[in-house]
Formats: sequence, C-alpha cells, structure tokens
Amino acid sequence: MLQPVFRQILVALLLMSPALAATKAEQRGKAYARANCARCHAIDLKSQSPLKIAPPFRTLHQRYKIETLGEALAEGIYTGHADMPAFELSPDQIHDLLSYLKTLER
Repeated sequence: MLQPVFRQILVALLLMSPALAATKAEQRGKAYARANCARCHAIDLKSQSPLKIAPPFRTLHQRYKIETLGEALAEGIYTGHADMPAFELSPDQIHDLLSYLKTLER
C-alpha cells in the first residue's frame, strides 16, 4: 500500500502528464512552423509576415476553425500563388502544428 504522500505525488504526476505532452506538441509545432513556414508567415504573436500576402499565424483562427485545418494539412495545401509551396504533413506533424496554432488564439 502506498503512503498517502506518495499517492498524492503519483496522482499529481498523472494529472500533469497530459499538460506536459501538450506542451511538447506545441513546442514541436512551433519548431515545424519556424523551419517550414516562417520564411513567409509571422509565426508568433507580434511580428509581421516577411511576405506581405502571407497571413500571420496568429490571425488564422479568425478565418478558420483551427481544428478544421487538419484535413487540409493532411491532403496537402496547394494555393494559387507561386510563392506558397505545396506540402503534406504527417498525422503527428498535423497534431503538433495545430497544437501550436491554438496557442496563438487571443
């Protein structure tokens, strides 16, 4: 039988696990955005997009429900202008990027 103090610690650790996982997903999503999107898009809460026509990521939730972007990311985003590369993300990359985008909703 666990001592009450150890039981409390175990419960606290179990409750923290989802929060820690989400934080790691957000960090991976930000790293993905920095490596693949920041050349054109502002990926933070303050900066301007290097490419004027590229919307800042912090405004995407005003145009779309972030959760609905997963399908587009899985199928590949193809746009009508030459500066935007076509790309497809893996399910893990989608989860991570969407997790990060959710942190920008303010």
